[in-house]
Amino acid sequence: MNSLPPLIWLQAFEAAARTLSFTTAGHELGVTQAAISQRIRLLEDRLGQKLFVRHPRSLSLTPAGQAWLPSIHDAFARLQEGTSEVFGHTSGQPVTLRATPVIQQAWLAPRLVVFHRQAPQVAIRTVSAIWPDDFGPEGADIEIRYGRGDWSGVEMCSLGAESLLPVCSPALAKTLPKPEALAGHTLIHAVGFGSGWAAWLAQAGVAEVEQHCFALTCDNQVMTLALAAQGGGVALTHRRLLQQRADLVAPFDLPLPSDEGFWLVRPSRRHVSDEAQQLWQWLCHDLS
Repeated sequence: MNSLPPLIWLQAFEAAARTLSFTTAGHELGVTQAAISQRIRLLEDRLGQKLFVRHPRSLSLTPAGQAWLPSIHDAFARLQEGTSEVFGHTSGQPVTLRATPVIQQAWLAPRLVVFHRQAPQVAIRTVSAIWPDDFGPEGADIEIRYGRGDWSGVEMCSLGAESLLPVCSPALAKTLPKPEALAGHTLIHAVGFGSGWAAWLAQAGVAEVEQHCFALTCDNQVMTLALAAQGGGVALTHRRLLQQRADLVAPFDLPLPSDEGFWLVRPSRRHVSDEAQQLWQWLCHDLS
């Protein structure tokens, strides 16, 4: 144990590596940006290697930092699981639920309102994630992930089959009588999904239209749907995300089936608090 760096240094590294921000890491740990920077510097001195590349306004991990981070994540996850298994759930702690911002808005928010009315004593904390790497065992009791459901070490509950549809503002939809009419318009892309515009256009039999379109690319669906609602183009999105969206319409009833979908997920080997179990069962029951 004497050869291990102090725990507060490891916490600083984990938070900074996850957020790629000394300032955000400081907010999470309740210390200043300067304190995080100092702890990282001391850690690097102890290890004899740099863990971060300091850019003018951002951070990135060095190869050594990238290689070490999974071990740190696993260590903290094991500590958390072991503590929960031995000592149980600390009363008063909120149930942490992690999901992408768009699924929080479209699917989760209306359900949490109903759940909170029925069980106001259950404290809930939502955490946002965008990229697949944002998800994992640390820090969340329940997650809503997107994918094929091929994760290990978790219990899963599918939100149902999923399909993709082009969507746009009602005004723009009136100018799109058929898929060929997309030529000359802007296609809004969201990165990180297995199926995209190329697959939808091919299914619609107009694959060549894409070369006659403009493009906007976003790293999240909140932005793609916002642009589409403002008349900025046509976005390809999941049918589930159109629930309760009066500002978006689907000009073509040509859904593209997806082998990916949304899933309720929780670690299979972790002590579950009564509150987390109550929320999990309620959400799963809502899907049945």
